[in-house]
Amino acid sequence: MKLKCLKTFSTLVAALFVLSGCGTKSLYDDKGQVYRSTLAQDMSTLDSVMATDNVSFTMFNQLYEGLYVLDKNDKAIPGVAKKMPNISNGEKRYTIELRKDAKWSNGDPVTADDFVYSWRKAVNPKTGSEYAFIMNYLKNAEEINSGKKPVRDLGVKAINKYKLQIDLEKPVPYFNELLAFGTYMPQDAKIAKKEGDQYGTKVDRAVYNGPFKLVKWAPENKIEMIKNDKYWDKKSVKLDKVNYKILKDQQAGASLYETGSVDNTGITAEQVDKYKDSPALFKRLNASTFFLKMNEKEVPEFKNKDLRYAIAQSVNKQAYVDNVLGDGSKPFDNFTAKKTTSASNSTTDYADTVKSPLKYDTKAAKTHLEKAKKALGKDNFTFTLNTEDTPSSKISAEYIKSDIEKNLPGVTVKIKQMPFKQRVNAELSMSYQMSLSGWGPDYPDPTSFLEVMVKDGAQNNTDWSNKNYDSMLKEANGSLLTKEKERMDKLTEAEELLLQEAPVAPIYQQGKASLRSPQVKGIVYHYIGGEMSLKHAYIDKSIDRKTGDKKKEGQ
Repeated sequence: MKLKCLKTFSTLVAALFVLSGCGTKSLYDDKGQVYRSTLAQDMSTLDSVMATDNVSFTMFNQLYEGLYVLDKNDKAIPGVAKKMPNISNGEKRYTIELRKDAKWSNGDPVTADDFVYSWRKAVNPKTGSEYAFIMNYLKNAEEINSGKKPVRDLGVKAINKYKLQIDLEKPVPYFNELLAFGTYMPQDAKIAKKEGDQYGTKVDRAVYNGPFKLVKWAPENKIEMIKNDKYWDKKSVKLDKVNYKILKDQQAGASLYETGSVDNTGITAEQVDKYKDSPALFKRLNASTFFLKMNEKEVPEFKNKDLRYAIAQSVNKQAYVDNVLGDGSKPFDNFTAKKTTSASNSTTDYADTVKSPLKYDTKAAKTHLEKAKKALGKDNFTFTLNTEDTPSSKISAEYIKSDIEKNLPGVTVKIKQMPFKQRVNAELSMSYQMSLSGWGPDYPDPTSFLEVMVKDGAQNNTDWSNKNYDSMLKEANGSLLTKEKERMDKLTEAEELLLQEAPVAPIYQQGKASLRSPQVKGIVYHYIGGEMSLKHAYIDKSIDRKTGDKKKEGQ
């Protein structure tokens, strides 16, 4: 009882500290139409070609707008584009007219040249964009990024100020949706050239063409946006302000919600039960999977498939999502998340067509471990597991450590906590041993997951590769592109090969539990790209926050 009381007391102190230490009351002010939320981590950049994380891409949905945006069904609809593209040349040429009333927040028009500039910047090897690979659908993009061709050869050009021509290497059935993704968003060429390497590092080193514009960004502290008065469709935007507090302690977030200081906050598994009868409890399954990455370069023992299998089968995933997460997450044995796309018959989720051997099975895990010990000539293994520096991440890592050590005698797991950016950078630089990592789809196709694991892929930080796997992906993205059923069957085959090799150990598909005010309406949630769009969101103050019912007269 004392520990529980202490925890509650520390939560309230943390919340009070957040309120008083912010230095301004505006962050929590609810006057007018303002959406206030906590974020478990900060965005990493305002430069659309340099981002790799979901938080940044979610912020981009509010601050920037591409040729197309995603609707509530994750289908592309016109954004900066005036209408859907004219497609020709065997579905490899897209000609797109831009609306003439689209402007940047400084008043500059959004032009075809802004897209040409941004896309060339993304594929330019001097830029060092980790997401350059997502531009490889454009003609010559891959050769440009590898230094074999000049940037000017990229398959995009401005026919005139408001008409863009895009040439692809091959037909891409989901290209319209790709054009809504963050890396494909434009940059004001005039401003980006002026700022150079500093573009997107601060509020005043970028301009915005989305529904909102940024007015304050205090890294690891707060993000504040206001309605963009230069946005072409500003009449559809109901919110005056969007305010975020970076808050790694979700316990404190719940206290902020209860005091009416925020409209939305993530909560812990313990709190889910506490708020189970509250109209504010909101659960949602995302199309993101979490898994253990095993770095074979840093830990040569991970080259042994039996050892990888042992780890993959040693974690009780159902107990983990029930007892540790409690947020609607589901145990998961595959790599490509459900909700990413349907199978070729359009009635079955693609993920349901994949058979995985990586189920929780302590007997099989021990058998694989004994085989690994015999092959490697050693009885004890020690690995360091990287995770983030949040209380919930530590609890997650400790549970995984406990299961692995309990079910695999002779295996010791050490936990190393670090800020999100450092964890990601450690993976990108291959300077880690094991990492609890996640991935979400950038477009509605299994390749958004599967291409992560190809040889020399920017996000394949395991040192694992397989020629057959790479060949299957190449075929799916080549000769099978226009043969839907054969293509999906090939992708299923590729994913099953990946799971049989087990370079990563799937743990769960991410759910999110939050306290969201019943007053919040109109948020459009996405399974691909950034998590949500706030363009049509608003606060209905005729709703009672506590009951979710209409207020009575006089309230």
